Amino acid sequence: MALSSMTGFARSHGASGPYSFEWELKSVNAKGLDVRLRLPQGWDEVEAFARKRAGELLSRGTIYANLTVKRADAGSTVRVNEEVLASIVTIASSLAGKLDAVAPSIDGLLAIKGVIEVVEPESDEAEDKAAKDAAVAAFDVALNALVEMRRREGETLGQILNQRIGEIEALAQKAEASPGRKPDAIKARLAEQVAALLETSDRFDADRLAQEALLIAAKADVREELDRIASHIAQVREMLKKGGAVGRRLDFLAQEFHREVNTTCSKSNDIELTNTGLEMKTVVEQFREQVQNLE
Repeated sequence: MALSSMTGFARSHGASGPYSFEWELKSVNAKGLDVRLRLPQGWDEVEAFARKRAGELLSRGTIYANLTVKRADAGSTVRVNEEVLASIVTIASSLAGKLDAVAPSIDGLLAIKGVIEVVEPESDEAEDKAAKDAAVAAFDVALNALVEMRRREGETLGQILNQRIGEIEALAQKAEASPGRKPDAIKARLAEQVAALLETSDRFDADRLAQEALLIAAKADVREELDRIASHIAQVREMLKKGGAVGRRLDFLAQEFHREVNTTCSKSNDIELTNTGLEMKTVVEQFREQVQNLE
């Protein structure tokens, strides 16, 4: 399976009978799958299919789907409500002799609420159903285009992540070969630290000295951290090769990388090993930032 990004954009157009419509889909990062639909009034029947279909093709991301519909046939018509107008004229006539006022004008009468009515064209049930079926099909077209764009972006992300994991591996190998990790170097540092301990103590406590030496040696050993980093590298490569919705698992491994590198830096008492660890920490952060975009 291919890797997929969580970001993408797609459009599709369609027409049926007097209706023309356009779908616009946009996808952004999210922890799960969240489909947010904006539909014209009376087109709610499309929603169930759209949600179901999105759930079949996508695993993660917030999907914004907007449907715009236009009707191409005769528009709304305007008519005068004769009954309301007649009632208003009658009232105006009865008041004419009682009040000193100007007779109402035509435009004044027409401006009264209820005199003018806007009549929408009657809908045809068969036409409406056909249009909604066509809109459903158009949504599927847009959704597949969105999936394809996310896959193309996922392919690019996969290349970047493989590059970053290669950099992490190279730095782990550099840490492995660091002169400060060689037995002679560790022995020399131990000798210095043991000498410092002896200088600060009036009494020579062999047991205490042995315990301190063991603690120093344990702290200097980053073998366990480097082994775990190597294991994480192998798992990442396997996931990238397998593909599919691996974003969450890769994010977890990115956090594990971060923890192991931090521990390596904190345990190191060699400047070169520390610098290598800091470089690795930077690349791990870059790796994690890219992983956030994967489905």
